[in-house]
Amino acid sequence: MSEPIRVLVTGAAGQIAYSLLYSIGNGSVFGKDQPIILVLLDITPMMGVLDGVLMELQDCALPLLKDVIATDKEEIAFKDLDVAILVGSMPRREGMERKDLLKANVKIFKIQGAALEKYAKKSVKVIVVGNPANTNCLTASKSAPSIPKENFSCLTRLDHNRAKAQIALKLGVTADDVKNVIIWGNHSSTQYPDVNHAKVTLQGKEVGVYEAIKDDNWLKGEFITTVQQRGADVIKARKLSSAMSAAKAIADHVRNIWFGTPEGEFVSMGVISDGNSYGIPDDLLYSFPVTIKVRIRPGSLLKVSLLMISHARKWILLRRNWQKKKKQLLNFFPLPD
Repeated sequence: MSEPIRVLVTGAAGQIAYSLLYSIGNGSVFGKDQPIILVLLDITPMMGVLDGVLMELQDCALPLLKDVIATDKEEIAFKDLDVAILVGSMPRREGMERKDLLKANVKIFKIQGAALEKYAKKSVKVIVVGNPANTNCLTASKSAPSIPKENFSCLTRLDHNRAKAQIALKLGVTADDVKNVIIWGNHSSTQYPDVNHAKVTLQGKEVGVYEAIKDDNWLKGEFITTVQQRGADVIKARKLSSAMSAAKAIADHVRNIWFGTPEGEFVSMGVISDGNSYGIPDDLLYSFPVTIKVRIRPGSLLKVSLLMISHARKWILLRRNWQKKKKQLLNFFPLPD
């Protein structure tokens, strides 16, 4: 059996982490032969809840979990990490302006980025989930300059999965029959779901989604707005944000980082835009279609290939929106101690 890897989940007392941790511990993410030291980080007031999560993980008696550590201290949580899944962030409260939310989260992710820089392995893979995910990921990366930029990514897989699910529902197939949808831009309502290169398997034959659905008005209208607004619709119905589906998306995202993407498929991830072929300015954290060809091992770099795709239309407009957000972000560098 392999040597254990050290995996951190922040915001570990929250509902997303609660839905995620069992999948990490049972081998669904890193494989059935990969032992794990699982580190759970949350703020001090949540330590009582986190102790309960720790007890439940122990009671699961998962053979791959070699140790579970619950802590509120960065120097313990970030030490010698192979993978960091940064779920925790400041939620937007009633009456809070966006700039106030941005400032609070920049402070959190500057601290966590600095902790990665100081304590984690330089080969650590960092996945940012806490919203605003693109901004938070860029902040963490800039605060950990000795860790390669390509080792940072943020979650747009939930939007990607939502797009697949809507296509599958429309055609009466399963989501596994749909591949190669794209989420461009930011993990927010400004994202652009793109199915120009998406394929679906119908009666054993792979065809383009546009050819299969034969309803351009739906694909260019209701489909896009449904995916863009899905998070808000879940909150409206459930009175809580997405947790189970978010945890599934995190597991999918991390599994692709660890094992690569299937041949002939690409997925959506927020990654550093440096050197892309789409005309997006460098030094943005932006959702692209990516392929990962080589299985990741501790100590190796994350290899992401941006695809040569010509038909995405709206991302030029989206990049302007994200550049404005980046300018706001840079106003907080450096933050006062």
